[in-house]
Amino acid sequence: MKVQRLITVTGTAGVGKSRLARQVVEREQAAGGDEACWADLWQLADERMLAALVADACGLSDHTPRMPLDVIGQWIGERELLIVLDSCEHVLPACRRVVETLLDKCPHLTILATSREVFRLDDEYVVVVEPLPYATDAAELFLQRAGQMGVTPQPGELNQVTELCTYLDGLPLALELAAGALRHSSVAELLQRPRHDLHREETTPVRIPTPRRHEVLRTALGWSHELCTPKERLLWARLSIVLGHFDAPMAAALCAGGPLSARDVEVALAGLVDKSVVTRRGERYLLLDTVREYGRLWLTQLGELDTMATTHAAHFLSLARQADATWTSAEQSGWYRTIKDAHPDLCAALDYLLDHQVDDAVELATLTGFYWTCCGHAHTAQEYLARALQAGDSGQQAATRQRAVWALGLTHLLQGNHATGTELARQCLALARSDQDPSGLLRAAYLQAMSDLLQGNAGQALDLLEGALQAAHEDNGAAEQPAGHAMMMCRMLRLFALTGVGRLEESRDAATELRAECVAMGEHWIRSYTEYQLCVIALREQHGDAALEHARAMLASKQQIGDTFGIALGLDMLAASYSASGDGRSAALASGGGQRLWEAVGHPQRGAPDVQPLREFGENTARRLVGAGAYDTYHRQAAHADPAAMLAWAAGGEAPL
Repeated sequence: MKVQRLITVTGTAGVGKSRLARQVVEREQAAGGDEACWADLWQLADERMLAALVADACGLSDHTPRMPLDVIGQWIGERELLIVLDSCEHVLPACRRVVETLLDKCPHLTILATSREVFRLDDEYVVVVEPLPYATDAAELFLQRAGQMGVTPQPGELNQVTELCTYLDGLPLALELAAGALRHSSVAELLQRPRHDLHREETTPVRIPTPRRHEVLRTALGWSHELCTPKERLLWARLSIVLGHFDAPMAAALCAGGPLSARDVEVALAGLVDKSVVTRRGERYLLLDTVREYGRLWLTQLGELDTMATTHAAHFLSLARQADATWTSAEQSGWYRTIKDAHPDLCAALDYLLDHQVDDAVELATLTGFYWTCCGHAHTAQEYLARALQAGDSGQQAATRQRAVWALGLTHLLQGNHATGTELARQCLALARSDQDPSGLLRAAYLQAMSDLLQGNAGQALDLLEGALQAAHEDNGAAEQPAGHAMMMCRMLRLFALTGVGRLEESRDAATELRAECVAMGEHWIRSYTEYQLCVIALREQHGDAALEHARAMLASKQQIGDTFGIALGLDMLAASYSASGDGRSAALASGGGQRLWEAVGHPQRGAPDVQPLREFGENTARRLVGAGAYDTYHRQAAHADPAAMLAWAAGGEAPL
């Protein structure tokens, strides 16, 4: 029997394609089927971020200069994997290329796509989702949804329920919207409401024919719209500017103004949820793509599209500023996740600012660049930073442009592009010197020193960092503001250089001091690297138990902020630490788990050059402890185990084998 590797679930808008796909995935998972990755393509404004979004759905945190699609294909390789591409129709040509490439490269990959149009590819298996039978499934869904709304049609209305389901053609989304309207209208009143769409005025003599089901869905949306209060309608239109999920504070921040007060937004949002216009998921909300499209049409007719795009961009710029201002604080991990989750809206904000407010675009690209690079969106960070720097220079943002050059250099270094990174470090230094910016001088030193360290020049990096730190201290003694972040990062990198040149006691003392400061602030990113250096020192001094303690602490901090690159490095250190403490089986498990994450990160060097000897020591020692055959078995099992379960084991839980 032929195995279908591309399954396209197609049908009109609102027919329940995504719902069916989720049911299929849940059933497969319950039966022990293939690992599944779900990509919500409705978040995309266009095709540019498609590959990055698919990579994110697969858990890839790529740090290489390769094209994202190549990285995805290599990472999947021979794996048996299911990828769901939900809502492909608005980026269909790009999706077709992704699908063809991945199916060609990955022989055991299955792709399940939902789309209003099919791909028209060879071997595509098409599942057409038809509307629900009116008198049975459609009526059952309508009554179930009405019951969830606290509304139960009277016995005499049940015939009209069937009539309503028949008119709505059994479309699940239309039925849910109609059920949401029952709090404000009876079934009979709904049936008597006008049946027209947004594009047609009643006086228009000529009407362009449209598929009946499109018209039905627009009618259901129109019913919901007519039943909304004026403030709910305005909120619906304004919320359509958001691409991803949002919470109540974001709704208020974006949409309050004019006739909508913050309190009005709160009340109107509850009303839109009641009417099934806004979908609630926990404490967060979203507009389904069809509902958002309808709201965007109204936003355009209201003449507020450009105003809301400006407000949207300003909101996300403010968000990025807040994240940057509290980077070295207990809020760090929360902001890390917030910036990661806001990815589609940050991209949309940058696209708008690049066309309208270049200085703000440079600032937003700079503020998000570091986060994106750490989160595995190095390609995205690099693209927007380069576009922003090329877009023009008003001459009013010298410090911001210098920091943008720094962030761009960082993306190149972490991708292994040392020559480009070093050149950008030189430019960064020249800009900082011309502006006499203390923070800029420290950032330039950090970038150049990182390039030196990654190429094995620890002594050169140490001289550069110590000179920059000394100059910062001498510069009126107030380096903590505004150079505090850059100062701490240079101090952190100095630990690597000290260890690299063999000044272990000095490195240990400096790491212990810096770690204590990070603990007091609630900071995790720099703290994790102090633990990393303390682990390296303990391994060099053959203190296995101490190394284990520091490796676990490093992993805990990296998991707190979701840094996949750092977690992969932490598992390598855990493997070496287990070997040093005489536990070869655990060393093999940690190394296997680390290998899987390194594949997800795709880093060409797997950390700084001084890590490789420790990695080799750990593997050779573990092989002697348990035997080569047993080591390979444990390693292979861990490399194919669930990553979350492996991380739970690394934190002290049971091995999932």
